[in-house]
Amino acid sequence: MKRSTGILDGIRILDLSRMLSGPYATMMLADHGAEVIKIEEKNGDSSRRSGPFRKDDKNQEWAGYFVSLNRQKKSICLDLKNEIDKEFFKNLVKNVDILLENFRPGVMQRLGLSFYELKKLNPQLVYGSITGFGLKEFGESPYSNWPSYDVVAQAMGGLISLTGFDEKNVVKVGPGVADIFSGALMSFGLLAALTKAKKTGVGQLVEVSMYDAIVSMCERAIYQFDLTNNIPKPDGNGHPLLAPFGIYKALDGFIAIGIVEDTYWHILKKIISDKNLLNDKKYGTISLRAKNRHSLNDSLNKWTITYKKSDLIKMLGGKIPFGPVNNAYEIFNDVHTQKRETVVEIDHFQPGKKPWRVAANPVKFLGYKFKLARPPMLGEHNSYYFSKQKEHNEDITIQSKIYSSGSCSCFINFVGVSEQKYLIACNSFKWLEGKSFYLICLIDSFQKDLLDTLIDKEIKFVFVEKNNSERIKHLSTSPNSIDKNIGESDTFIGAHVKIQEFEKELMLSAKIKI
Repeated sequence: MKRSTGILDGIRILDLSRMLSGPYATMMLADHGAEVIKIEEKNGDSSRRSGPFRKDDKNQEWAGYFVSLNRQKKSICLDLKNEIDKEFFKNLVKNVDILLENFRPGVMQRLGLSFYELKKLNPQLVYGSITGFGLKEFGESPYSNWPSYDVVAQAMGGLISLTGFDEKNVVKVGPGVADIFSGALMSFGLLAALTKAKKTGVGQLVEVSMYDAIVSMCERAIYQFDLTNNIPKPDGNGHPLLAPFGIYKALDGFIAIGIVEDTYWHILKKIISDKNLLNDKKYGTISLRAKNRHSLNDSLNKWTITYKKSDLIKMLGGKIPFGPVNNAYEIFNDVHTQKRETVVEIDHFQPGKKPWRVAANPVKFLGYKFKLARPPMLGEHNSYYFSKQKEHNEDITIQSKIYSSGSCSCFINFVGVSEQKYLIACNSFKWLEGKSFYLICLIDSFQKDLLDTLIDKEIKFVFVEKNNSERIKHLSTSPNSIDKNIGESDTFIGAHVKIQEFEKELMLSAKIKI
């Protein structure tokens, strides 16, 4: 069954990141239903101006860079150096699960918006930071204040030293892999931390250093140097430990072949039927092929260059690990990408205009699929979130007045061991309005053993009018009591439950979800 929402529906994220690494991380989450609120300065994310632009975009408002990474997100325009805007931002922080930024270390601290300050507003906040060289909490780098972009991380993390035809002619990897890999790692880190925060009620600081991320990507070079004391060097289009494993020429382009197991090698050599390649004393094992990889690759190139890619697809496709080197045109027209919707359409904000086409999210969940929304205009959702915040504040005031201790009795409804439902009467209760919205109840201390059986950290608070005795008759404090007769409007969900000894009673506090 297909759903209209994503698997991450209900998760709210504040995204202060710019350009590629951070926006890629939050794109991964927004694509699957998380509510991502992009915080931008008055000129917007610099990727809005980075291009390329379509010919029908005369005002150059929709850069492909921005469209691809910021679909499905909301945009709020704020100046975090302005106290009014900062206060608005802090109120947003109180009601989100995750915050992500990719500023240099110290920027958020100077704004008074560090992890340590924001967790005072929201103790469960998961705070993510992507930097070039990491935060001091995880080991202070001598480069911590250096600005960094993708190419810097590729260089310092060792990727460029391994890419090219020889050590005198190294090349940068084409796409922004340092940014994208760092972003992908961060999306994992944020969800891992959120899972823990939901269980414990305690937030977390999550960081990814782009330098560290590329070292992790180049893990082979690390163990090679450790085991052999030799510095790994570029190996062109081949592989230092395997052959044939790399890129080979065709009449009209290039193809990739990756042979590891001997079984695939035997299939390939029979297809080629070259006497030289049939020599098992030279190429018959993985180690022999690696030792003689240069002559093997030369012989294979002489064979592949005599055929077009389409011919090689017919001869090798499905028989050995093989694929043509595709350009963007070929990717758009490949049946694979069409069947699997690897490239998806996003509606233009102006009806009737041609939709944008972007790379789809490669992570898929069975039964969850929905059409991605267009990227936001700069500050498009300011009024929406301002009104939501106003409604929330008013709602809290109204609820605390309606459900007061003078007019209502409060009961706690929860599930204990063996999935039994319990209903406990509170001796007294009080609303605590401040950085968050809490309900504090006092309960007889003999209920402690019962409360210790709580299965989850979420419970229901039920309010019953004191002058409505008929309603009260429906409530019971017996272990098997149920809440089927309790009106939904009288029930609040409480999370992050804490139980403490309070004189001769127990004090239970919980953050209320409005």
